[in-house]
Amino acid sequence: TVIRAAVLIQNWYRFTMARIEMRRRYSLSIFQSIEYADEQDQLQLSNFFTFMLDHCTHPESVSHIFTSPSASQLVDEGLCLAEFEKKIDVPDSYYGPRLSFPLTVKDASALLHAFRNEQLLHARYVLQLLCETRRVLKEMPNITHLSTSYSKEITVCGDLHGNLDDLLLIFYKNGLPSEQNRYVFNGDFVDRGKNSMEILIILFAFLLIYPNDLHLNRGNHEDYIMNLRYGFTKEVSRKYKDHGEQILCLLRDVFSWLPLATIIDSKVLILHGGISDTTDLDFLNALERNKDQVKERILTTRPSKHTANQNAAGKTQHISSSGSTEPSGSNLPPDLALKEWKQVVCYLQILDILWSDPRSQNGCTPNKCRGGGCYFGPDVTAKLFERYNLKMLIRSHEFKPEGYEISHNGKVITIFSASNYYEEGSNRGAYIKLNPELVPRFVQYRVSKHTCRQNLRERVGTIESSALKSLREKIYAHRSELTSAFAQYDPNGTGRISVNDWAAAMESVLQLELPWRMLRPQLAQMNPDGEVDFMSCFYDLKIGQPIKEVQPALVETLCRYRKDLEIIFNIIDKDHSGLISLEEFVQTWKLFTSHLGIDVYDEALDKLVLSIDHNKDGYIDFSEFLEAFHVVHRLE
Repeated sequence: TVIRAAVLIQNWYRFTMARIEMRRRYSLSIFQSIEYADEQDQLQLSNFFTFMLDHCTHPESVSHIFTSPSASQLVDEGLCLAEFEKKIDVPDSYYGPRLSFPLTVKDASALLHAFRNEQLLHARYVLQLLCETRRVLKEMPNITHLSTSYSKEITVCGDLHGNLDDLLLIFYKNGLPSEQNRYVFNGDFVDRGKNSMEILIILFAFLLIYPNDLHLNRGNHEDYIMNLRYGFTKEVSRKYKDHGEQILCLLRDVFSWLPLATIIDSKVLILHGGISDTTDLDFLNALERNKDQVKERILTTRPSKHTANQNAAGKTQHISSSGSTEPSGSNLPPDLALKEWKQVVCYLQILDILWSDPRSQNGCTPNKCRGGGCYFGPDVTAKLFERYNLKMLIRSHEFKPEGYEISHNGKVITIFSASNYYEEGSNRGAYIKLNPELVPRFVQYRVSKHTCRQNLRERVGTIESSALKSLREKIYAHRSELTSAFAQYDPNGTGRISVNDWAAAMESVLQLELPWRMLRPQLAQMNPDGEVDFMSCFYDLKIGQPIKEVQPALVETLCRYRKDLEIIFNIIDKDHSGLISLEEFVQTWKLFTSHLGIDVYDEALDKLVLSIDHNKDGYIDFSEFLEAFHVVHRLE
């Protein structure tokens, strides 16, 4: 009897743990699928800006996103410190850190103390710090070479994404940067979290103090357009209202000067995303890294590189070790000069190392989930290692539940340092310690805001609830398309279809590659006959603050593309007033729907415009307007 009871308890425990693990895994899959779909939308938005340049009656309203900040916008390096000291006063009422240059360890400690207590660094010191950082970065090569012989170990950290608590915990556990304690931070310092600015200030301060011992690689989020979508631009504008535009302008230039990769002992390559079958380290080391954003608009006129790789001609271009390019005649767009084609090649090389992900299958294929970079297999890794005599590739860029992952037979390591990335308890963060023998040691951690730690069931419940909420919003934003897809499986109009048909319809529209059959109980109701009431997907959701004059189809379109429109309007709104003219709004909306192939009646748009110009002054507050078109949950 005792043994039977023990077996029953053991079976119950295993079953319960298996169900909890299943819920955890599908919740993380939901988060990651939606994140990648969002990144794909973000890269597609770049194509819209080029379309806008060609069709807009006022192209100057968007042309600035394709050019580096002008000389008039940036203060000369030699005059930076004195110029800002002269022009920007620091009032006596300011109790935060007061920096003097060159910085010392005491200054860095003061910054850490201030940020722990949620203080802001004054704008004058921020601008001076950024100027000095740019000066130092401009002297650095594209690929930094380090040696472990000068210190016992080197610490490599991955994505931080604005999570200041993670950086503070790393320094607490591992010690502050110094000549004896060297660090490499592998990009994506900003966006998503609420303390991106503080992380940059700390890292840049230590870079100025220890330029040979703290090293920064660029990530795909150290980018002007990405920052507009994922929160960093808003954070800077909120924290530094008077000088936000100047800080953002200088940051854009600083980001363009961040090194692209680091190599340790000529054996370990560290870069943010990954590699492709055309990655050429010699070429990357020779290009002008601060020019990579300028020619983005050329990309819309060229064939897909990875598609071209598969055709009879072989590759779109061959990149020699000297950095020269030989475009294939059959693939070269007729309207591109050779110089412009070389700039495209530069951009593609950088795109690959910032956006690519490893996969277990051999080969190099387009990264369709993210919309940029590629998937590279073990054979691609082996070829690069053979060519450059490498031993290990350390990259970041990808969420990992345990904070790290080893792939390609131990040759590729992914390190991710932002704990609780999607939700409290969703993942651990980690960093790597590399000793002189280049043997990696992983240190894991998780920041907790709770004094009493949640148990596993509570943590998974929180993660699952948040993931399903995000997924339901995504579903509701595609209501019309989903309804049409369901109707194809319901010729008799019963409102019910089989689970298999429901899952097929969901995937055909949303393309998130999720386990829809497993998720069905959380998303849609089933009748006693085992069929799905497909309209029940939308029962608990609605559009917030609906405007009566707007047609449902237009409401859904605005809801779905709300993030994209917010970015577009923020770019048009150069003075950051939050207002744009009705003429600009109408023209932008028409161009946007034309680019996407969306059919919206002009009459519906006219009614919408009239309804949102409340004081009839010819301008609208676009943030307030877009806030009306978001999905809310009826229970809330």
